[in-house]
Amino acid sequence: MTIIADYLVLASGTSDRHVRAIADGVLYDIKEMGALPLRRDGNSDAGWIVLDYADAIVHVFHVREREYYDLERLYRGAPVIRPLAEEESPRH
Repeated sequence: MTIIADYLVLASGTSDRHVRAIADGVLYDIKEMGALPLRRDGNSDAGWIVLDYADAIVHVFHVREREYYDLERLYRGAPVIRPLAEEESPRH
């Protein structure tokens, strides 16, 4: 649906600290797999952090910003891939 990435990941936090913690967790986990983002933009004070991994772009929003920008509306026709439930997730 877009030429900028194969995957868009949308996540929400309920506070600035929560948004930062989610983004830091994504950075840490993906770094453990050997990849660094090409670019990181935004901050938790702004309510939106974007991590650009070329083929995948991770948007971590504060709930209020996610509702306001409503990226789901822009990509309404795109297939949705839901994460595995905790008990189904592979252990590393």
